[in-house]
Amino acid sequence: MKLSNYLLPILKESPSEAKIKSHQLMLRSGMIRQSSSGIYSWLPLGFKVLKKIENIVREEQNKAGAIELLMPTIQSADIWKESGRYDDYGKEMLRIKDRQERDLLYGPTNEELITQIFKDNVKSYKNLPLMLYHIQWKFRDEIRPRFGVMRCREFLMKDTYSFDLNKQNAEYSYKKMYLSYLKTFEKLDLNAIPMQADTGPIGGDLSHEFIILTDTGESEVFLDKNLLNINIKNIDYTKNNIDKIIDKFSKLYSATDEKHSTSEFNRLVEKKNQLHTRGIEIGHIFYFGDKYSKSLKALVNTKEGKNINPQMGSYGIGVSRLPAAIIEAKYNNEFMKWPKSVTPFHVAIINLGKNGDEVDKKSNDIYTFLKNNSFDPLLDDTSESPASKFKNFDLIGIPYQIIIGSKMKKEEYEFKELGKGKMILSKSELLNRLKEIYHSDQ
Repeated sequence: MKLSNYLLPILKESPSEAKIKSHQLMLRSGMIRQSSSGIYSWLPLGFKVLKKIENIVREEQNKAGAIELLMPTIQSADIWKESGRYDDYGKEMLRIKDRQERDLLYGPTNEELITQIFKDNVKSYKNLPLMLYHIQWKFRDEIRPRFGVMRCREFLMKDTYSFDLNKQNAEYSYKKMYLSYLKTFEKLDLNAIPMQADTGPIGGDLSHEFIILTDTGESEVFLDKNLLNINIKNIDYTKNNIDKIIDKFSKLYSATDEKHSTSEFNRLVEKKNQLHTRGIEIGHIFYFGDKYSKSLKALVNTKEGKNINPQMGSYGIGVSRLPAAIIEAKYNNEFMKWPKSVTPFHVAIINLGKNGDEVDKKSNDIYTFLKNNSFDPLLDDTSESPASKFKNFDLIGIPYQIIIGSKMKKEEYEFKELGKGKMILSKSELLNRLKEIYHSDQ
């Protein structure tokens, strides 16, 4: 993409309403624009990052055995009344009526609807276990939306729902999602710590939040520093591997403020390994048994011929919250550096020449060369000053840059990684370097 043909409305100053660094940077770099309170349009740069995150989430859900479908944003109120949550959910739920005066709602979550789908289409134990998921926009009318997309009213969510014959099998489904979340966040270059959590309005008796550590987080957290060093690379979804990795996390202390015990913390964790900080919740998983299958009368026939309510779990990831979470974890007040898995473009080409001169021709040549080799570069072909171009690209956060000026030899290119040094490469060396960066894990 050439910048002259792209929509990238960069702001020189942070808007006054933006209080945390992710909100400031997403507005300044042209990723989002507010439509109304707590509701945002995702502009091209932000949308590219969002879609890459969505695809990583989807890929790991598929590997864990979940099957994708798509449920609507608007739901009938009838099934919520049947489950008992319609009146209990509170003012966060947006309730509406259609022209026939039927009660509808803009879905804040999907336990009722997925249970209805299951009830209408699955009758036998032979179809279990079953995990279904979708990635869809939701609406919760937050009393005080703030922090940009971190706590907004309309948001993109991945929801998975598991159905099992008994508690033992349901706990295995829960553990598969536990590992899936660890692997998903690792691919996003985030060190997410699972912590036991309250179940809230979802209900149930087993719940974990996945929290990344950052000073701007809303949650106060306490943990053993050894949790930061557990390696989950090359762990697949066999039961033995799942049990081993969860056991490693479970043996070490971690808790949000609501679950924290000072005496237990001091008893279980050496002083040198105690960490008290703040964090951001980026995922939440629940096991809630037959709470919804029972209230909505979802039944399956067992091998013995009995009708039972299946055991269920619910597993959420705030997909549209993750770009902000990544910024909070990675931005260092000098520049933003996106993880290579979600960078909006593979490389930025910073053209320091003028229209039609040799530097401009060289910049366009390497741009075409990289596109022909299946890379996605962003070429700055604008008339901005060099200082402005460098400042803008530090803000945008594309991790790799090719800088082309008049002092370079014809077959030389300056290659820079944000936060690290520069090197001079030939065209073929440049291509090999990018292949090494982006294809080495494949």
